[in-house]
Amino acid sequence: MNPNELKRLAPAPRAAASSKLAAAGLSDAAARGGLLDVALATVGSPLGDLLIAVTPRGLARLAFDLESRDDVLGELADRLSPRILESAAVTADWRRELEEYFDGQRIRFGLRVDRRLLSPFVRRVMDETARVPFGRTTTYGAVAGRIGHPRAARAVGTALGSNPIPVVLPCHRVLRAGGSLGGYAGGLDRKTILLSLEGALTL
Repeated sequence: MNPNELKRLAPAPRAAASSKLAAAGLSDAAARGGLLDVALATVGSPLGDLLIAVTPRGLARLAFDLESRDDVLGELADRLSPRILESAAVTADWRRELEEYFDGQRIRFGLRVDRRLLSPFVRRVMDETARVPFGRTTTYGAVAGRIGHPRAARAVGTALGSNPIPVVLPCHRVLRAGGSLGGYAGGLDRKTILLSLEGALTL
């Protein structure tokens, strides 16, 4: 049988698979050409699917599935760059670290974080929160005191609620005085799961 007959008999590739390959090729080419500013990927987790956005500076956004994808993409386009594509290659290292964390194989993240979506005050709060070790917790008031605003516990709570990179910048480790969970932008069920995963809370 000649090669032309083999080609004729071979099953046609599925359109979905073909389009995925084309999209992967496009994002890889864009990354190589310096035309991809924000790379997207979805990561499965005990919290549900997470949408992550990675720039050349690091992880810029992590969104829970309760957030509108269109709203997240609009925020990224407005505040970072409209050059956004899904890319398995560009996001591979962050996907790996997150999967290791959720599998209980990682207690700290080692890759860079892009903090451009944080306001100056939120950045101060998150920098202090990032010092809380895996498996430990602190309080809103304690964070407020450590950033030099001891009466700003409510403002700290608001800042934590606007954290664009939850899980990695561990706002879940901050509780109310007395040990109650307080709030969490992803919902208290997710906060409970994260604290339990880290051994800071027994279900």
